[in-house]
Amino acid sequence: MVLVTGSAGFIGQAVCAALLARGERVVGLDNFNDYYDPQLKRDRVDRLASNAHFNQIPGDIADRVAVDALLAHWRPRRIVHLAAQAGVRYSFEHPNAYVRSNLVGFVNLLEAARHDGGVEHFVYASSSSVYGANPKQPFSTADRVDDPISLYAATKRANELIAQVYALQFGLKLTGLRYFTVYGPWGRPDMAPVKFARALLQDRPIEVYGHGDMQRDFTYIDDIVAGTLAALDDLHHFGDVPHRLYNLGNSHPEALRHFIDVLARVAGRTPILQMRPMQPGMCGRRRPTSRRPPATSVGGRPLRSKKGCRRRSSGAADTSAAGDRGVARAMRGNYAFVLTFVPVTCPVELITGEADCADLLASAGTHTRI
Repeated sequence: MVLVTGSAGFIGQAVCAALLARGERVVGLDNFNDYYDPQLKRDRVDRLASNAHFNQIPGDIADRVAVDALLAHWRPRRIVHLAAQAGVRYSFEHPNAYVRSNLVGFVNLLEAARHDGGVEHFVYASSSSVYGANPKQPFSTADRVDDPISLYAATKRANELIAQVYALQFGLKLTGLRYFTVYGPWGRPDMAPVKFARALLQDRPIEVYGHGDMQRDFTYIDDIVAGTLAALDDLHHFGDVPHRLYNLGNSHPEALRHFIDVLARVAGRTPILQMRPMQPGMCGRRRPTSRRPPATSVGGRPLRSKKGCRRRSSGAADTSAAGDRGVARAMRGNYAFVLTFVPVTCPVELITGEADCADLLASAGTHTRI
């Protein structure tokens, strides 16, 4: 039995689906909060409901009594903890939500796992945000991360430190995964792929922070899921203290302006750009001089899908469910992986020949209303 918290979230639902596909029994926990449209979360979970090996439990990790009862009843052997209050700028407006979910909720789960006594492995989501404004490239888990620039990043770094203590003092096996900007079908509507696509399709301006001279390390959801499961399955490669950290991301940052250009080309629209300065807490970086090496391996296996983070496969489009105003189409090409939310009447081009454009460029959340 695997407990997945945040099971109605973007990554959480995808992890649940992958676990179920390989025959695992899964119990999901989510509070369906309204940080973004809860209907999207319910729709994600509905995709899992027909599987007899899946049980969805409504609940909040900040409720210690409920968390203790959940573990006592279901007795999961492994935990994938993905529930958290997301968003960087939102943390400046609603700090208590981050303390409650990301700190109190995290400790509640650790305490429940410690006292349960049967949890073999506890994998949790950290974030690339912990690197803050670190100018060093490429990032490494050995880098100092004591200079966060947002409350969200601070809570994620606090998770790592708390996990280290629980591993040291109580022997819990814990793995933290620093996710780098995840995109793909059923993605979050508050993230750039969805926001930019909506603006394009509605002929509204796109607000471009950092004046467009920024780069982000985008990672496709399938690769994030493959890496998460690879980490979960590896119970052996720990040091004296059974806590480890991995960067889980692509190996090729993409320029924000290039990202927008490909979205616009796919949508058949001309983008209207409004340049804005960097906002508080944003971690984008300017034109790195070196590329990040391939994702860290777990037990000798790379943290990526079987197809690899650089998708070079060719073939037909992969169409996912969407509302009646649009259709999600994924096109795999020799040099690009483009996934976007477009009107059914809008032609979708297969973008090829874009320099160094592998494994990236846009998702507008395949089920998100526009």
